[in-house]
Order: sequence, then C-alpha cells, then structure tokens
Amino acid sequence: MKAAEVLVFVKHLLGFGLVSMAAYQFAEFFRRKFKFPLITGLILLGIVAGNSFLHYLTDDAIKKLDFILELSLAVIAFSAGAELHLDGLRSRLKSIKWMTFGQLVITFVISTLVVFYFAGHIPFLSQLTSMERLGVAMMFGTIFVARSPSSAVAIINEMRARGPFTKTVMGVTVIKDVLVILLFSAVFAFLKNVALGDEVDALFFLLLLFEILASVLLGMFYGVLIKFLLQLKIHLNVKAVLTVLSGYSIYLLGHFLHDHTEHIFRHPFEIEPLLSAIVAAFYVVNYTKFRIEFEEILNRTLPIILVMFFTLTGATLSVQTLVAVFKLALVFFLLRIFTLILGGVFGVFMAKDPKRYYAVAWMPYITQAGVAVGLAALVGTAFPQWGKQFETVVIAMIVLNQLVGPPLFKFALEYVHEAHKKPQISKEDRGKTACIFSYDSVSLTLAKSLRRRGWNVCIVTSQKDVEADDIPVYHVDEYSPLFLKKLDLDKVNVFVLLHPDDRVNYRILEWLYENIGPENVIAMARSAKYIETMEKLGAKTVEPMSALVNMLEHMVRSPQGVDILLGTEGETDTVDVEVKNPDLVGLHIRDLKLPHDVIVLSLKRRNNAVFTHGYTRLRKGDILTVVGTPDSLEQVIRKLEGE
Repeated sequence: MKAAEVLVFVKHLLGFGLVSMAAYQFAEFFRRKFKFPLITGLILLGIVAGNSFLHYLTDDAIKKLDFILELSLAVIAFSAGAELHLDGLRSRLKSIKWMTFGQLVITFVISTLVVFYFAGHIPFLSQLTSMERLGVAMMFGTIFVARSPSSAVAIINEMRARGPFTKTVMGVTVIKDVLVILLFSAVFAFLKNVALGDEVDALFFLLLLFEILASVLLGMFYGVLIKFLLQLKIHLNVKAVLTVLSGYSIYLLGHFLHDHTEHIFRHPFEIEPLLSAIVAAFYVVNYTKFRIEFEEILNRTLPIILVMFFTLTGATLSVQTLVAVFKLALVFFLLRIFTLILGGVFGVFMAKDPKRYYAVAWMPYITQAGVAVGLAALVGTAFPQWGKQFETVVIAMIVLNQLVGPPLFKFALEYVHEAHKKPQISKEDRGKTACIFSYDSVSLTLAKSLRRRGWNVCIVTSQKDVEADDIPVYHVDEYSPLFLKKLDLDKVNVFVLLHPDDRVNYRILEWLYENIGPENVIAMARSAKYIETMEKLGAKTVEPMSALVNMLEHMVRSPQGVDILLGTEGETDTVDVEVKNPDLVGLHIRDLKLPHDVIVLSLKRRNNAVFTHGYTRLRKGDILTVVGTPDSLEQVIRKLEGE
C-alpha cells in the first residue's frame, strides 16, 4: 500500500467514524423522543451520508471500508452463538422442536414457492433463468426465517418475562439463527453455482457438505483459540480487541481459501465464516469457564459494532431504489407474517401447548436485525447485477419488522401472563419491619438504607429531642422492662442492637428473649464475654474491630468480591431466591453461569444452612441468598424461578 493510499484510507476511516457518531446521536434521540427503533435511525442517517444525498460516503470509500462489514458480522455471529445456552432448555425441548420446525420449514417452503411463482413479475428478477429465480426465492425464504436474538433478549429483559412461553421463544430464536446460517450456506452456494452456469451435480452437494463440516470444525478451533485468549492475564479491553480480530480473521482465512483452491476443485472451496463464528461462541459459553467474561466482552463491543454496521449498511443503499421497491417490501412483509402465523399454529398444535398460545405464538418472531441484514449484505455484494435491489428489499422489510415486531412481542408476553413489569428486586423486603436500638450516624444510615429497600424502620433511643426524617423515633427514659414493654414490638421482624455499651445491648436482648422470642436479632458486642452470652440467646453478634479486619483481609484477597458486597461499583442488593426452574435441578452452582457481578452468599435447604461451593448440586426448593446489582439480580431471579 502506497503512502497516498494509506492517507486516503485513513481519511475514509476517520470520516466514517464521524458519521457513525452522528448516526448514533441521531438514532438515540429519535428512540427516546419517538420510540423509533435504533436500527432504523442508524440506517436512515447512513442513507443520508451516502450517495443518495450528501455523497459523504462514496462508493470508493464504502469499498475501502468493506472490512468493517465482515468484522461486524463476525461479532454479530459471536453474539448469536453466545445466546445458545444448553442449560435451561430441557423442560421445553418438545415445544422448541416443533415450533422451530414450524417456523423454519413452513416459513421457508411457502415463502420460497410464492416468491418463485411471482418472480417473473418482479423487475430485477424477471431477466434471470428459472434456476436463478429458484435460488433467489430460496434466499428470500431463508432471510424470512431469520430472527434477532439480541432484540428478543432486550424485550424479555424489559418485560421481566419468565415462563414456558418465554423459554420456548428464546430457544427457538437462537436455534433458528444457527439453522438459518446452515440453510444460507447451502442456498448461497447453490445460487452462486447456477449464476456461474455450473452444473449442480453430486460432486457439488458432496463439496457443499464438506464445506459446512469444515466450517463447523473451524469454529471449534476458534472456540479453543478464544478460550486461550481469555486465559491471558491482560486487561479485558485488550482481550476484547483480540477476540474481535480473531472473528475477523475467520473472514481473512475464508478469502485465502477462496483464492487458492479454485485450481484444485471445479469451483473455489469456501467456508462459511458466520457458521464458524456461531460455533466458536457456542463452544466458549457451554464448554469453558469463560462464558461470563466472553459475554462481558460482547456487551462492551456489540453496541459499537452495531452502530458501525447499520450506518455503513445504510450508506450502501440507494433511496431511489428503496422507494421503488417499498411496495414489494410491504408485500413480502405481509407474506412473512402469514407464514409465521401458520408456523406458530403448527408448532403449538404439535407440541400440545396451551390453546391460548395459538393467537400469539407467531408474534415473538417478527423482529429482525443483525443476522438478516448481514445475510442480505452478503447477497448484495456477491451478485452486483441484482443483489443491491435484493438487499434494499430486505432492508425495507426489516425496517417494517422493527416497527411492528417489538410491540407485538410485548403484547404476546402480557397475553400469556409471563410479563412482570414491576421490579422483582427486594419483593421479600416489602412490608418487613426492623427496629434499631440506638441513635447515631450508623443507626440513621442503616435505617435510611433499609427504608429505600422497602422496609418499615423505627429507632428506639434514650436520647431526648432527636428526630429522623420519615423514620419513627421512639423515646424511652431508659432501656428497662418498665419502658420496653410500652413499645409495640410484636410485629417487628428484625431487631438491631447498636448501643455503644455492651451491657445495655445485653439487657435489651434478655428482655426480647423473655418477652418476644424473636428469631432475628443482630447485636453489637465488643467484649468476648458478651459475645458468648449473646450468642447463647440466639443473637448474631458483630464485633467492630474483627469485622473491620475481616473486611480489610477480604479486600486484599478478593477486592472485586468486596466491591460487590459493599456496593462500591454501583448500587447492590441482596435477595433470597427459591430454585423453581426444573431445568436447573441437579446442576452445580458453578454451572449456573451467573452474571459476573453476582455473588452467592449462602444456600438454605429445608430450613438448614448448607455449606456451598462450586460443585454443590441444586435441588428444587433450595433458597439461594445472592448479592449483586439490581439488573443482574433480576436475571438471576428469572433464571432460578423460571417455570
């Protein structure tokens, strides 16, 4: 590459970076203001920056930036493969199997037949041969099947959905994308073969089968490679860069094989990079201990990748072509909806799912995004005569799907009563009462913290003329039976004794033990004598100096764990979650693949505390006490309680 060419490349890259940042701001504004899908805003600004309007991103610039599409597709495929978790699908395998069959086969077959039958009336297909029309029709049918796992996950998280319908949707969505990549590989190879005028014979299908198998094996190799990268003792951002580059290298390897195998076979030997990337991600999340770290890398990189991908995709489109094919896109959109309805009805009938599913079984599969756009972009690049029109039709159809799909999916989750809009965090806290004995900065801080989490809190003190905002303060002349019995403490769940004098705390504890018999008393004690006597009465004791030393020791040994416990990395909460999900029964705790900012504190089984470690097997009815950020705890609740 000459110096002048390098400068031109850098100029195009910097220009595209500015366009991408502007596209994100534009799309985010319309998403917040008008509930506009983010993908639509990105594509629209890409169109404006392209040759249709501003000519800022010219054809020459787009050609030089083509590597961004391939790099983006690799990360999108990683994201799709990372959603395919083997755990948690066992109880819905029958429904997932039949719904996948219905959505895949019925949608593909009917849409292929309809498009093939009317191909002669579609301008950019009318000049093709009969076999080419069949190939294009099958390509439309393939893209009709594609769904967006990331969109499905986002809506499920937003609606806090859990239950059999939700579990089936997630399983079908991810499995379909894997099957779509396989189907696309076969149809794409067939279409290229007939476009070149080659004969489709037994050798073609044998070589195609070998190419798919090679793509799967290559994916396993890259899964091992990514595992090695994640083992390195380097910063997570560096691992993210290396992981993204490893995905891009799959495409580079594909180009190398294409260019150097044509003289060996009758046509070039080609791997399918999307399939390899999906297999690699599937291996990492299911067969290594780095699933959480891998998903964290995807969470950091995918938003940036999608902004670049959809902006660049929009820049390749022609607004004139988009207007010309919009009616056709609308027809195809309605055709896809019709086939999804048929597939949904078939899946519910064969799986013998509840009858109420018939009306909404198709709604979760409308939304499309990265995978479908990526497949269309590949077709647009491979077939310059008609590929751009094909890609534009698909993009227009995807925009319609993006507008209609999410509201219908949300409606379906509410219709089957699996949406839980109210936060699930701290539901066990609401209505509980804590009584704190003592009035100082520690007591007030604890009271306010509990109050924020839904507790009813009161403070008992012998100090005169003190108050606390929104927190009842009960004044006693002294902590003696005469004054304590005047307090209405029968409905208090937890007593916290924080008086600086151990004798006072013990006196209060004795009275509580004899008159109320509470199950949960937490007492501050500074001397060994009082610690022992208080624990005999059932109190949980805290010795300030020992607690401080223990905390400092853990901060030295495991700073991240202490950060989560103390909430220094953000707001944290603690919840008790019962294991109700039958798919998790028998799994080791380490195999739950919990978010990285969640810690399992304890496990209670039949009211008995169980010493836990990574290989502790879960049983139905176990209660796990976990601490973490609110968003992550909601994921844990849905996972453990999902039915």
